[in-house]
Amino acid sequence: MRAEWAERLARIDAADWNRLAGTANPFVQHAFLVALENNRCLEEYGWYPRHLLLYEEQELVAAMPLYIKDNSYGELVFDWAWADAYHRQGLKYYPKLVVAIPYTPATGPRLLIAPARDYATYSQLLIAHATRYAQDNGMSSLHWLFTDARDTQRFRELNYPLRLGCQFHWTNQGYTSFEHFLQALNAQKRKQIKRERRRVAEQDIRLEIRHGDEMSEAHWQIYHDFYTSTFDRKSGMATLSREFFQEIGRTMPRSVVVVFARHGADYVASAFCVRGADTLYGRHWGCRDEYHSLHFEACYYQGLEYCITQGLQRFEPGAQGEHKISRGFLPTPTWSAHWIADPQFREAIAHYTQHEELGMQHYINSLMAHSPFRKTDRT
Repeated sequence: MRAEWAERLARIDAADWNRLAGTANPFVQHAFLVALENNRCLEEYGWYPRHLLLYEEQELVAAMPLYIKDNSYGELVFDWAWADAYHRQGLKYYPKLVVAIPYTPATGPRLLIAPARDYATYSQLLIAHATRYAQDNGMSSLHWLFTDARDTQRFRELNYPLRLGCQFHWTNQGYTSFEHFLQALNAQKRKQIKRERRRVAEQDIRLEIRHGDEMSEAHWQIYHDFYTSTFDRKSGMATLSREFFQEIGRTMPRSVVVVFARHGADYVASAFCVRGADTLYGRHWGCRDEYHSLHFEACYYQGLEYCITQGLQRFEPGAQGEHKISRGFLPTPTWSAHWIADPQFREAIAHYTQHEELGMQHYINSLMAHSPFRKTDRT
């Protein structure tokens, strides 16, 4: 067994990496992570790749998408208060280590292990090597963000502090059409959605969906202008370059799903999604002008209809947004796991996450009371 640390995933054979990552989640795929590295999306914003690779002889048997961070931007599990507490005590919170997909608050595997290897054994080896690297290099902490159910359970077994978060996800209950989905909602919410879709049509707006291999260079330029316009209006940094989107459009063509809205001959808005084996992930939205209900149509209803027609089981439309509940997206737990180097802060943060979990669970339970589904259709 030997451990290696890769500053560029491109030097690792794609088939070897993807054999560990599996095919279900698009964000841990070799092509997605390499596109981030190739197109000025990482170091300029404080993400420094140090991917952990475990080999037995010449075979890659386990790995983690690992980054050194000198800030907390683009993680979407917010630890600014932890960093501030360190600063007030005269300690450095940065650099730290993060096991995550940059700018992507989507649950997925973080401990990538070859199918023929024992998960319990190799997951513990990955965690131990990453922790030792953090200690040897003076990192304040190590964080695994948006862990899937298996990895979350593993960290729970190993007594790592876990943070509970909340997103809003839709589950396909075998719907045969969008109208079939609407019939599962109570009358008020069903009428609301029909009214919103009708208002989009009344404004003479047409929607079209294009996959990566259906996007021209001109389409990508139009899309990227919408993407950056959102950050221009709301502040923040547009960290994903046009070249990044174009690359995954070439290398992951059927995983890329772009919704365009047209008014007459002009494109007026777009929404960007990524498709996995059974899940659609909503990521980015941008618009040129304000149109009534267009955001709901492009970001939610087009995605729901796409999932139904394509037989996908889930739609995760991104972080935050209680307004999603009335449109069929129910509160869903998300998890992250944390290792803290400083013993006193380790204890304090463990207590904090336990207290936070109680409050977050109460929040999730209270939101479930606002489910739009008829009682006989609730999941």
